[in-house]
Amino acid sequence: MENDIFESTVPVEQMDELIRLFGVFDENLKIIEAETQAHISSDADSIRITGSEEAVTAASAVIEKLLQLIRRGENVDRGRIRYAIDLAKEGNADLILELADDVVAFTNKGKQIKCKTLGQKKYVQALKKHTVVFGVGPAGTGKTYLAVAMAVLAYKNKEVSRIILTRPAVEAGEKLGFLPGDLQNKVDPYLRPLYDALYEFLGTENFKLLSERGVIEVAPLAYMRGRTLNDAYIILDEAQNCTIEQMKMFLTRFGEGSRVVVTGDITQIDLPQDRKSGLVHAMHVLADVEGIAMIRLSARDVVRHEMVQRIVRAYEQAAARSAAKDDRFKEAKLGE
Repeated sequence: MENDIFESTVPVEQMDELIRLFGVFDENLKIIEAETQAHISSDADSIRITGSEEAVTAASAVIEKLLQLIRRGENVDRGRIRYAIDLAKEGNADLILELADDVVAFTNKGKQIKCKTLGQKKYVQALKKHTVVFGVGPAGTGKTYLAVAMAVLAYKNKEVSRIILTRPAVEAGEKLGFLPGDLQNKVDPYLRPLYDALYEFLGTENFKLLSERGVIEVAPLAYMRGRTLNDAYIILDEAQNCTIEQMKMFLTRFGEGSRVVVTGDITQIDLPQDRKSGLVHAMHVLADVEGIAMIRLSARDVVRHEMVQRIVRAYEQAAARSAAKDDRFKEAKLGE
């Protein structure tokens, strides 16, 4: 019957588990109830879940897995809870724990870096397997951060002898000429996210030492022209702002023993309207080339503050509405 009420009970080992699971002022509990449509209550040693069969099944699976994460010492935040609920609704609750077991790398301070979404896991697997990887998706999906983590790991494992990170210095409403200093000073702000990631994995002093030895190079894309880069892990960030010519130039720079990662967000192109993005062009031209992986991340893979995910989705929906409106306009014109 549709109106049947189902019930499930999940045992709790310690009161502290409830506090960590439910969150401050029960904010986590409210999310689980709202997303699953189940009613959840608790006492000292158990959690009681009631509602429709579907709601109880999803909420029970999520709570059981989240409690297991808490017992392992994992942090349970709202973003993780929402993603766990998505997986449980799809019947993939076991993947919640699988993601938690998958340690990608360690920061300079010993913090474990793990994939937080299935999209990120697919991306990391591609980075391990393929010579050239395109990681395309919205802000906050960890495209650059995970690529830098894998580059540092490859260097430490002696798979490559140097790391090269580059970005196109495209002016997004600002003029380079008005910035103080020489050319390097002018382009450094564009490269800051790359520096930040390297500092986190290597430490400031180690980064400076490796930079002085030429092991690590962070430079604007223009500096890549005319070079052949052997035995290197090369990351091109913000690739949506490359022209077609720049992208072709970059992709023909790497030599023996090198690996290449290209990251970008095709919804944030800062090129003039009459210039086509080299990233968009390359994704079409190279789609079927053996040895190249194209990984597309989405709003579901955003791991920053949950508001970032909402903002990304709002822009995606607006773009979809705009495209549909353009299609209707074209059809109307053809019908005249």
